[in-house]
Amino acid sequence: MSEQTRRTGRGQGSQGRTQRPSYHCEVCGHQVPKWVGRCPDCGSWGSIVESTPATATANPALRELSVNLPSEPAQPIIAISSQPARRRPTGIGELDRVLGGGLVPGAVVLLAGEPGVGKSTLLLDVAYQWAKAGDLPALVISGEESASQVRLRAERMGTLHERLYLAAETDLSKVLGHIDAVKPGLLVLDSVQTVSSPVVDGAAGGVTQVRAVASALTAVAKERGIATVLVGHVTKDGTIAGPRVLEHIVDVVLQFEGDRHSTLRLVRAVKNRFGAADEVGCFEMHDSGIRGLPDPSGLFLNRHVEPVPGTCVTVTVDGRRPLLAEIQALVVPSQLQRRTVSGLDSARLAMILAVLDRRGRIRLHDRDVFAATVGGVRITEPAADLAVALAVASAARDAALPTDLVAIGEVGLAGEVRPVRAVPRRLAEAARLGFHQALVPPGCAPQNGDAAPRDLKVTEVATIREAMRGIDRDY
Repeated sequence: MSEQTRRTGRGQGSQGRTQRPSYHCEVCGHQVPKWVGRCPDCGSWGSIVESTPATATANPALRELSVNLPSEPAQPIIAISSQPARRRPTGIGELDRVLGGGLVPGAVVLLAGEPGVGKSTLLLDVAYQWAKAGDLPALVISGEESASQVRLRAERMGTLHERLYLAAETDLSKVLGHIDAVKPGLLVLDSVQTVSSPVVDGAAGGVTQVRAVASALTAVAKERGIATVLVGHVTKDGTIAGPRVLEHIVDVVLQFEGDRHSTLRLVRAVKNRFGAADEVGCFEMHDSGIRGLPDPSGLFLNRHVEPVPGTCVTVTVDGRRPLLAEIQALVVPSQLQRRTVSGLDSARLAMILAVLDRRGRIRLHDRDVFAATVGGVRITEPAADLAVALAVASAARDAALPTDLVAIGEVGLAGEVRPVRAVPRRLAEAARLGFHQALVPPGCAPQNGDAAPRDLKVTEVATIREAMRGIDRDY
């Protein structure tokens, strides 16, 4: 057999081989060479399924492409009207703040959060406000509850309206049928993980199904100008369940946060194609539903009539929003050296305690230290370091700080107080709520040309010892 014949035979044998099947995880999409019982990436059991790769095609450069005329010709950008994309307020001020002014027709919003945080309650109120104020009706599709159960919640919240339509469906084709029948201006789907497409393999909530459902609803929303809100589940580590491409498909991604033991709820903008992606909205859960909090600082403050040792107020900035929060500390003699925190970063507290011991001459090696925030707020911003340090020092010396004082600044390992961002905005919020003294890092006090907050004395402190000396002469 000649060399050419051997090469030809080898080539035919390679082309005639059957492609080996591959396997992927329906939950996270991870590819594995063979079937296993548990996904090595996300840890899901029984989620590995077979997926045969598509047969190789010819070189795309050699295929003939048919040129199709576009449905609409390209136009100069100055000739395109922006009126169809004007925002429409939802009637809920805190949600409009996060969205950038309201819902854009044809926009797709993904609202994700933990179970029981209040996603369905908030969106039912949004649908009611839309139906009450708009020309087009609102349609709520529930895949987790029956229509009667949603009706009971609407009665409790007082959100019944004749232009608010409700259906319980988990089939994508039937969901599209409801859209054709109602022709809504707002569509709420609760949730995207419970709806499945009959033309796509896989169980509801899998990677393939979630991608197909989101893509189909996005196409309908863009084509008909329907503002669409999709409710999404989260995993145990707080990330949005389903494929990562889901966050790329939608226009806006909102994160709904809250503690079961607190009435406070926060809505954060993670992605927003129509506005700022660093806004936060504050809400409060109550028996009759959920309501916005235009001024939530009162939840995080406990204004004392008389000064109490171990308390200090700071001003944090969440997104673009300044919020006042009170730090409380308790120092008791003990040989256990326990360090317990609530609402603060334990590693950052340990660093601040080391700085106080070394630079501030406050001995804490034989004491237990407890530090917490008021109202269940979670503070991780370094700008609260100075307030934490002063609260601990006040508790250790049993010397109360002035009740009208706020402390802003990051504390370094050398005991220095470092500058932080948005100090003028923080000072304005402190002055608005009646505080008269403020400790800030060097270079952050209002200059002669700046408008200083009225009735607020601003003092710059360069080190932690200087901050303590300015409060009590014993320091």
